Amino acid sequence: MVDRYERDDRNERNDRNERNDRNERNERNKNPEPNLRGDEAYRKELEELQKVDFALVELTLYLDTHPTDMQSVQQFNQLAQRRQHMANEFEMKYGPLLQFGHSYSRFPWQWVDSPWPWQV
Repeated sequence: MVDRYERDDRNERNDRNERNDRNERNERNKNPEPNLRGDEAYRKELEELQKVDFALVELTLYLDTHPTDMQSVQQFNQLAQRRQHMANEFEMKYGPLLQFGHSYSRFPWQWVDSPWPWQV
C-alpha cells in the first residue's frame, strides 16, 4: 500500500511541475523579455544567417557544374565555417534553428516557444 501512495504522490508532483512549467512558458511567450525571439536583433541576425545560407546554396549549385574550381571550393568552405559559427551564436541566444538533431535544445524543450525561425 505504501508504494501505491508514494507513486500517486510522485505522479501528482510531476503533474503539478509540468503544469507550472507550461504556465511559465506561456507567460514568457505573452511577455517576451528584451533580446529574445521576435525582436529587431533576432530578425537582423536571422537575416544575416539567411544571406550566408543563400550564398552557400548558390555556391553548391555552381560547384555541381564546376567541381574543379578551387577558389569556389575554398569560398564554400569559408562560408560553411562562418555559417556554423553564426548559427551556434544565434542558437545560444534564441534557441534552435533546425530540427531532427541538427540543433540542440535547452531544457525545457524549446520547440514549443514561438515564433519559429520560419515564421519570422
